[in-house]
Amino acid sequence: MSTSPRITAQATEELPKDVADLAAAVAALPAEVRSRLEPLMFRVVDSTKRRRRILNLVQEALSQLRLDMKYLVFDLEATRRERDSLKPTKDEGSAGDDDRL
Repeated sequence: MSTSPRITAQATEELPKDVADLAAAVAALPAEVRSRLEPLMFRVVDSTKRRRRILNLVQEALSQLRLDMKYLVFDLEATRRERDSLKPTKDEGSAGDDDRL
């Protein structure tokens, strides 16, 4: 059985420092103790990575929602400006219709 740690340096860069420190401490343990703790450690590492991915997805979704809201507000304001600019012409057009009667 190999004594090299199964959690690579690249994987520990993605992890919070305390989890990376825990992984390093588990890797430094004797083989019989490490073999019992590694499955638990891998579950912690996997759940930490999953949470980080979920957090990134939520942050991206919120950023997109904010952008979409800005576009909607801009569109609403433009529509209101168009409506307000067309009101006087509509009022003038309907007043001219009354004169013909």
